[in-house]
Amino acid sequence: MRWIFKRWISLLVLPATLALAGLILVVRSCVDENIVAEQEFTLNVNLGGDTTRFEVSRNAFSLPAPKLTNQERRTFEVGDSFFTQNWVTAPSSTKARDGLGPTFNAQACSSCHVLDGRGSPPDPSGEEARLGLLVRLSIPGSDPRTGAPLPDPNYGRQLQDRSVVGVPAEGTLLLTYDTIRGTYGDGAPYELRVPNFDILDLAFGPLSEDVGLAPRLAPQVIGMGLLQAIPAESILVLADPDDSNGDGISGKANMVWDAKSMTKKLGRFGWKASVPTIEQQSAGAFHGDIGITSVLHLEENCPLPQSECAEAANGGTPELTESRLQAVEFYVRTLAVPAMRDGESSDILAGAKLFENFGCASCHTTTHRTAEADVEALSNQVFHPYTDLLLHDMGPGLADEGKVFEADESEWRTPPLWGLCSYCH
Repeated sequence: MRWIFKRWISLLVLPATLALAGLILVVRSCVDENIVAEQEFTLNVNLGGDTTRFEVSRNAFSLPAPKLTNQERRTFEVGDSFFTQNWVTAPSSTKARDGLGPTFNAQACSSCHVLDGRGSPPDPSGEEARLGLLVRLSIPGSDPRTGAPLPDPNYGRQLQDRSVVGVPAEGTLLLTYDTIRGTYGDGAPYELRVPNFDILDLAFGPLSEDVGLAPRLAPQVIGMGLLQAIPAESILVLADPDDSNGDGISGKANMVWDAKSMTKKLGRFGWKASVPTIEQQSAGAFHGDIGITSVLHLEENCPLPQSECAEAANGGTPELTESRLQAVEFYVRTLAVPAMRDGESSDILAGAKLFENFGCASCHTTTHRTAEADVEALSNQVFHPYTDLLLHDMGPGLADEGKVFEADESEWRTPPLWGLCSYCH
C-alpha cells in the first residue's frame, strides 16, 4: 500500500528560507552602509534577559538559566535525564524508563531535539537516520468538545514508523526531493528543495481517503519558559486578524483546548501555536513521539485495529509519573537562551536596521516582558525572542493539510528567531 503526498514548498524548507532571508539582509546591508549611518543603531545581545548565557560551543542550547537555586538546579538535572536518556521496552529492570511504545517515532526527546536544538531534514540518500521529522494525520472536522483535529481511525493523529518487538510499525515514511530554481527581483539566484512524502508499507489498511498529512520538524526548545511567562493580554493586544489598522499585518491568536483547565486558552507552542503550556507540549510529545503515558495521556496510543499494540506490556499507569513530568517541564522551562553573537559588528547592525525598515518586526516582535513567575529567574524579564506568537497567513505555497483549532491550513505561528544560527544546528 502506498500513499503519496507532495507540496511544492513545505514546512521543511521554512527554516532554510528564514536563514536565507537573514543572510540576504546581512549581504545587502554591506552594499548600502548609509542605511546605518542615518542614525545610531544598537542591538541588545542579551536575547534571554537574565537567562542569557554567553556560550558558543555545541552545548549552547543545553545550559540552565543562571541564578537557579540549588534545589532548582537539582530539578533541572532530573528533568534533563528524562529528556535525554532512552526509554526501553517493558518489562525491564530499568523501571523508571520502561514502557517504550508499543509504536513510536523516537526513543528519547533528545533523539529529535539533539542538544536541545532543531531537527534537520533527513538525508535523501537514506544513509542517515531519519529522526526529528514526523507526520501528523487528521480527517475533516473537529472534536465537538475540544475543537481538536480528528484522528485517522486506523492510525491516529501521528504516523508511528517504529515499534517494539512483536508489534507492527504503522508504516514507513520515505522522503525525496525535487529542486526549484529561480531568481530574486535583483537577479540573485535561489534554490529550494521540494519535499515529496511517500508513506509505504501501511500495516492496517489504507489511510482515510480524505486524510490530511502535516509534516513536522522538531523545533529548538530554548527560552520556552520566557514565552510561557508573557501575560496573555500582552500577546492578544498584538492581534489584528482583520488588519483594522491597515498596516498589512493580520496576526491572530489560536485559542486552543487546555487539558488541565478544560477550557479554551491562548496557544503558544508548536508550529501552529496549538498547545497552551510547556507541560502539555511535553506530555503530548511523550505520548505521540515515544509512546509514553502520563497523567495527561493515560491510554496507550493504540487505534482500534491495532490489537498487538493494545495487548503489549506497558511500564505502569502512567509510565511517566507526575513528578517526572514536572521535572521535564521544569528542565525545558529553564533552559537558557544563548546570547546573540557579533551583535556590534557593522554587518549585523546593518542587517538589523534593514530588518526594522522592511517591517519584519511587525510579526517578529523584538521585545517582550514576562510577568511574575514561580521561578525567580523567569520573573519580570525583558527579553528579545523576535516573535509575536500569533498566526499569520503564509499563502498557499506553505499551506498544510487540515485545520488545527483556529489555525487554517496556510496559517503558522511566527517562529522565534533567537538561536536561528547556532553551533547546535
